[in-house]
Amino acid sequence: MRTHGLRLVLLALLPTMALGLLEGLYCGKENCYDVLGVTRESSKSEIGKAYRQLARRYHPDLHRGAEAKAAAETQFKLVATAYEILRDEESRTDYDYMLDNPDAYYAHYYRYYRRRVAPKVDVRVVIVVVLTIVSVIQYYSGWQRYDSAIKYFATVPKYRNQALEIARDEIQEKIQKKGKNRMSKNDQRDELERIIRRVIEEKMDVKGGYAKPTLWDVLWVQLIICPYTILSFIVWHAQWFWRYTVMKQPYGREQKLYLIRRHLGMGQHQFEAQEDKLIEEYLHLKLWKRENFVAWKAEQDEEMKKKLAENPRYKAYRRYMKNHGPGRITFED
Repeated sequence: MRTHGLRLVLLALLPTMALGLLEGLYCGKENCYDVLGVTRESSKSEIGKAYRQLARRYHPDLHRGAEAKAAAETQFKLVATAYEILRDEESRTDYDYMLDNPDAYYAHYYRYYRRRVAPKVDVRVVIVVVLTIVSVIQYYSGWQRYDSAIKYFATVPKYRNQALEIARDEIQEKIQKKGKNRMSKNDQRDELERIIRRVIEEKMDVKGGYAKPTLWDVLWVQLIICPYTILSFIVWHAQWFWRYTVMKQPYGREQKLYLIRRHLGMGQHQFEAQEDKLIEEYLHLKLWKRENFVAWKAEQDEEMKKKLAENPRYKAYRRYMKNHGPGRITFED
């Protein structure tokens, strides 16, 4: 009896297995071409015409009665599914592959669900949107850093007094001019702060990571001019090799600063953020020469060791590391 029942099941499944139709994929056990009443040789326009005719015939709103509506809705969904599969060239190709290769079960599932879960948006559009968002955030965050730097300089007595000295006449003129309109103390203070901020922005050359942002620093612009940047990099190094390695020409100020910055291991913005007095000291010590830099670095390290040795906090830290630091096993809680 069991053998006879198994045979009946196999005989029932044989037609659909032979056709390569799988439940849950595409039109299920129905052939999408048969659902629309077309053939595999039908054109896209013929498929669309057949779909519109069947959609009008099986539209649920055109049927009365619960059973008739339910049957029409089921057939309408099947027709819509078949049209969605056959109107797209890639999905139609995958469906034809399933019909021609009924034994490749895993390949059918992979092709079907790969298309179902794949993003519908063009990857190029996503890249453009992401780059635009990053560029906007980068630009406005640069302005925020620059604004915070100007606010900080306006609170430092050294720079604040210099700004007041530079804009003294302008401040007196504006206060006297607006004094006729009886400016309140708050208005006078706000006007004074605006003048100080403007003078600091004009006179203060903020460098480094807090420098005033420009459009040339934005990621989008950097990507656009990337070929020019790479070419300039190659030309610059070629000129450097020819002038100062082959021809042995003397270094200029910019070349000396470049060598000093490279010896210090600093980026351009970080090096430019150094005080002018300190940079002039580097030039006076001729730190662009490797031997001078090595000797100067050794002196700096020795001075740092002496300062740390005399620092009571560092002594306490060394005692703690000696008694409780890594590598020492204790039974203290």
